[in-house]
Amino acid sequence: MISLIITTYNYASYVERAIRSALDQSLDNHKYEILVVNDASTDRTKAVLENYQDECRIYNLEENVGLSAARNFGIRKAKGQFVMFLDADDYIHRDLLYITKLHLEENNQLDAVCTDYWLVDERGNHIKHVSAAEEPIACGILFRKDFLYNIGLYDEAFRAREEEDLSIRWKKKYGVHRILLPLYRYRMHSNNLTKDEEAMDFGADLLKSKHQK
Repeated sequence: MISLIITTYNYASYVERAIRSALDQSLDNHKYEILVVNDASTDRTKAVLENYQDECRIYNLEENVGLSAARNFGIRKAKGQFVMFLDADDYIHRDLLYITKLHLEENNQLDAVCTDYWLVDERGNHIKHVSAAEEPIACGILFRKDFLYNIGLYDEAFRAREEEDLSIRWKKKYGVHRILLPLYRYRMHSNNLTKDEEAMDFGADLLKSKHQK
């Protein structure tokens, strides 16, 4: 089973699209679960999520813990053998879970599977097909959950660039197999975390101090 983990913080205007794309998967619905971790949003996110409490496992955190800790919370609650992350401002192709799950189940030597992705604008228009090998992202990767535990999950000291830290530690033990199909949709907008220069700079300094010794 796959545990698809959606983390959200003040993305009330986007999270419904993410959830709908998760519910619309071609994979049989008893073969995956959807967990939504609301990281103490201050907008109307909680009210939006109430509409999906029958289809998803909703967790409303009382304090803002940051993306790394929110993802770790989701992993610890996950019931699946496999784990994938979906950011609340993104969405996925209906065959993403089916195709990635098939690869991991039929290839025991694979540790994780990723797909390419489309950069999309606010309206969902495709901007660019991006190679996951050349410009990797944290989401749309199907991990074996036990392997995430083996490397210690996300480092919660990171408020940005947490995926780079996880990737460095992951690659010391494991690999990621790339599927050339663009099945993930990475939305570009003014509130992307990667546009938070202060958080990104702090994350860069933390990466340097942790790994360049």
